[in-house]
Amino acid sequence: MSLRVIISGGGTGGHIFPAISIANALKSVDGNIEILFVGAQGKMEMERVPKAGFDIIGLPITGFNRNSIIKNLKLPLKIILSLFKAQRVINRFKPHVVIGVGGYASGPLLWCSKYKGIPYFIQEQNSYAGITNRILGKSAQKVFVAYENMESFFKNSKIEITGNPVREGIKRRDNDSRLLAHKYFNIDDTKKTLLIIGGSLGARTLNECVEQYILENKESELNIIWQCGSFYNQRAQIFIKNNKRDYIKLYKFIDQMDMAYCAADLIISRAGAGTISELAVASKATIFVPSPNVAEDHQTHNAKALVSKRAAIMVKDNNAKKELFSIASKIIVDDNLLNQLEENIGNLAKNDAAKNIAKRIIELIDNRDE
Repeated sequence: MSLRVIISGGGTGGHIFPAISIANALKSVDGNIEILFVGAQGKMEMERVPKAGFDIIGLPITGFNRNSIIKNLKLPLKIILSLFKAQRVINRFKPHVVIGVGGYASGPLLWCSKYKGIPYFIQEQNSYAGITNRILGKSAQKVFVAYENMESFFKNSKIEITGNPVREGIKRRDNDSRLLAHKYFNIDDTKKTLLIIGGSLGARTLNECVEQYILENKESELNIIWQCGSFYNQRAQIFIKNNKRDYIKLYKFIDQMDMAYCAADLIISRAGAGTISELAVASKATIFVPSPNVAEDHQTHNAKALVSKRAAIMVKDNNAKKELFSIASKIIVDDNLLNQLEENIGNLAKNDAAKNIAKRIIELIDNRDE
């Protein structure tokens, strides 16, 4: 009998890409495993997961809207409907195990799994766990984490430090991969390259900083690869049409992120846990600008964990327009500092996280059934 697994969660690439990596790793261990994803209706997992070759069902769940009380009036109903639908999904698919990766859809599936006695695991990406994972972690078989000192959120017996799963192909660059990446993006090989990534949805502050730099610099000694995100793509495309610059390569979303990392000498990024894990595996010098609009300010906690180890630079969101590109311009020409940042963040990398999580889940479920 083949093992049936539900993987629940999503909302952003930081949840989706680790989930897909775990699914691929499970399949590589046992090709007969049946995997079903459960996400949130209207979120990017409903597009990304099928592209990766897996089936997905959407729940009508949404998160709490911090900017509009009116939009939250339907939230209790959506939660109730999502719990009922999650229960139906479980009844039909009959999973042997459920894996929660965070995001809106993760909560209902794990709650239903708990009360139906189905073993579940949590993959906690951040250094500061959210309230839902803290509560559900009490009944989880294991909580796979990326950071040390998570005992304040989960029982020590539940915790296994595995690192965060990353997308396939991401690695530390050599000269050949650098040249190949430069050719891929069609950028000037004689210039240093700056990569700006604000996440799959985009980051307003980072995008406004890029726009300000473009307005102030018709020419640049840098190549700039700019991923603006889906929310800001239309605005960014219009902006570039009106302010053409040869040194800018604009993308709504970069599918070949391994190429982008290889091309970049310095990266400016939000501090999502999944991105941090990828940057560690790729050993990239990075300036983090943590988003102030996330639960428990977890991105600041993520970034500070690296800054304390001299593995990254951090600029606060409210200081970015004044300081970000000035700091970036100094760092990107300082090869000694770049090398130090690359070495230190690379030392924090945990490779093969997805494979280790997959093997551990199968091992624990097999032992449970004996």
